[in-house]
Amino acid sequence: MTEVAGNARQLPRGRHGLPREQVVASQRERILEALAEAMAENGYVNTSVAVILKRAGVSRETFYEQFRSKEDCFEAAYEHAVAGMLARIDAAVGAEAEAVPEPGAKKSDRMRRILDAYFEGLVVEPAHARLFLVEVYAVGSKAIAGRARLLELFVGLIADALDARTPAQRFACQTFAAAVGAMVTGRIAVGDVEGLPALKEPLLELIARSGDLYGEAMAGDSTD
Repeated sequence: MTEVAGNARQLPRGRHGLPREQVVASQRERILEALAEAMAENGYVNTSVAVILKRAGVSRETFYEQFRSKEDCFEAAYEHAVAGMLARIDAAVGAEAEAVPEPGAKKSDRMRRILDAYFEGLVVEPAHARLFLVEVYAVGSKAIAGRARLLELFVGLIADALDARTPAQRFACQTFAAAVGAMVTGRIAVGDVEGLPALKEPLLELIARSGDLYGEAMAGDSTD
């Protein structure tokens, strides 16, 4: 790992003539990335503001111009990481909506696209994944409530993809989302990011064998 957050763009040294808004945005992005990377290595509790500053390459004054505290910075980084994941999933689902259906396409193919995007996001951005799945529990009740809202968003994506119409089907989608969350959190907690993609096919097979348990989309799909 470099001391300056690797995924954020560094401003040119000296007089650069960039607008103040662009400077602030760049500094903020570097701070958020630095926090995520530092916590992936050391955890929330053992990551100090000083460590974040060194990795981001910004001053303490710059940090406190944008964030009240480490917890405030974490909340912003959490929202940033979640937004990135949701954008990835939205792009995958949007591509499906715009594409001409191929012969033999199934309604449940949307679920595959969602899981493809979700697992790809976890693997490509492991620091972000650890942030919103693992370190969130060390921050406090407000952060944990945010994770619960994220889970409900995931439930909504699953319910829409599988055409859940009844309370029982919605509850089944909630249990599925909770199971996925627990499994990926366990892998990420022990640093087994490479093992995450192996979960995807068994999860899709579980849905394929479920009939209309999760929603009506499966009822119209051929099982042969």
